[in-house]
Amino acid sequence: MALLGPVTHAQVSFLIGFLTIVVAWIYSEYLAFKKKSIASKLRHSDVGFAEVESDAGKEDDKAVLLEGGAIKSIPSGARIPPTFSTVVRFITLEESFLIENRMLLRAASELGLLLAYFYICDRTDTFGSATKSYNRDLFAFLLTLLILVAAITSFKIHLDKSPFSVKPILFLNRHQTEEWKGWMQVIFLMYHYFAAREIYNVGRVCVAAYVWMTGFGNFSYYYARKDFSLPRFAQMMWRLNFLVFMCCIVLDNSYMLYYICPLHTFFSLVVYGIVGVMHKYNELRAVIVVKFFVCFLVVIIVWEIPGVFEVLWEPFTFILGYKDPNRLKEQLPPMYEWHFRTGLDRYIWILGMVYAYYYPTIEKWIEKLDEAKLKRRILIKTTIVVTSATAAYLWFEYVFKLDSLTYNQYHPYTSWIPITAYICIRNVSQSTRSYTLTVFGWIGKISLDTYISQFHIWLRSNAPDAQPKLLLTIIPDYPLLNFMLTTIILLTTSYRLSELTNTFKTAFVPSKDNKRIMYNMIAAAAIMAILYALSFVFLKVPPMMV
Repeated sequence: MALLGPVTHAQVSFLIGFLTIVVAWIYSEYLAFKKKSIASKLRHSDVGFAEVESDAGKEDDKAVLLEGGAIKSIPSGARIPPTFSTVVRFITLEESFLIENRMLLRAASELGLLLAYFYICDRTDTFGSATKSYNRDLFAFLLTLLILVAAITSFKIHLDKSPFSVKPILFLNRHQTEEWKGWMQVIFLMYHYFAAREIYNVGRVCVAAYVWMTGFGNFSYYYARKDFSLPRFAQMMWRLNFLVFMCCIVLDNSYMLYYICPLHTFFSLVVYGIVGVMHKYNELRAVIVVKFFVCFLVVIIVWEIPGVFEVLWEPFTFILGYKDPNRLKEQLPPMYEWHFRTGLDRYIWILGMVYAYYYPTIEKWIEKLDEAKLKRRILIKTTIVVTSATAAYLWFEYVFKLDSLTYNQYHPYTSWIPITAYICIRNVSQSTRSYTLTVFGWIGKISLDTYISQFHIWLRSNAPDAQPKLLLTIIPDYPLLNFMLTTIILLTTSYRLSELTNTFKTAFVPSKDNKRIMYNMIAAAAIMAILYALSFVFLKVPPMMV
């Protein structure tokens, strides 16, 4: 197995940490097995039977605590050991500590193995590569087949059950938005795999819809629950960035290669700040209107006035700068990619917040409409459908059909049209807004993980920071069988990565415990520094001794 690039300090640090965790996990499994065997032998003897029963009860409690591979909430009365003490117990391989955290060590080992698979697929010659090819007939066939199978096997009507009645769920419910994210992710993935350049504009609308959801979802949560705590904020940041951070370390990639992640992170941070500033006055409509106006004004100043963006964002080049090694001849500035991506969707996240703010009003209006007389109800809903369809058709004819370069100029100002039309038509009646195709809903729940994973175990770049221009080939000369196999691996791996991310979030970013989160952050920084120092020793000292 030959490596396709130099080994970095970060990669060696990861390897040292991974091997340490694997050894600790294997040892913890041995200790647990040994303890269980001793308990089993004693259970069949007359000596110490009561004590064994007590130990078995404690072991069951630990199993409940660690059920599902995630550490559950610790009772408020329990004493949480200091983080430094925890690190020491891990380094010294204390038996009780290893047994208690066996499932967490198993999860960390699984994560390391999956990331190692990423590296093997994309940074070694273990598997082959193939060039992308687009066939409209095959593309349309696969997409149509997936929709038909999903409709036949996973069609479901969701009902809002209460003790007194059963009524359909109202518009833009969680099931519907998950399905929305799912089918958009399918289109996005297939666009990348088959290099379907002719649906480039569709991809732009899908990304805009994701950004719209960022504004809509975050504003809805913060405005309604008023939860601006550190744990909530840290958990949000963890979900958006944990996997991409690990991939940047293992694959030696820039953060901006996975541009969806910094895009969502940035707009989530902005929404958090907008709703959080003077949040005690958010009940006043004038305050919210002023906040929306300020958002539009800032976007106009930063993105519409030449030169302002460069001055404002230059200090963040170290994290948001990006250069595709395949486009070095174009001499693009490091912040070009960030300017381009944020500029495309600079307004749609604000509209997401606006829609979220007026959501309760629309919800009440829909309830009244559903209770109106039949003729009036049909007339209003028909008007909504016709108006939405007409707007979408005009947008399709005069904007969507433009070439990609021209379309990008109109996109920031027009992407709200297809999004709004879809929302109106999708939610026009109780029946249409209550059904979903759960297959797409499942994909929607792991959309972030599939987006990141596709770069390395579905596609290939073969070099740090390079766009994935090739296809990963496990079954040579059989492109459809290879597509099937790599897709199964992609979905399975993405699901596991989503589960592992949530497992570590529960363990390291606990709710309602600011002090422990701060301790964990300090411990993580210290451990990373130690691992980096060890990597320096492994990479620098041997050549110096030659």
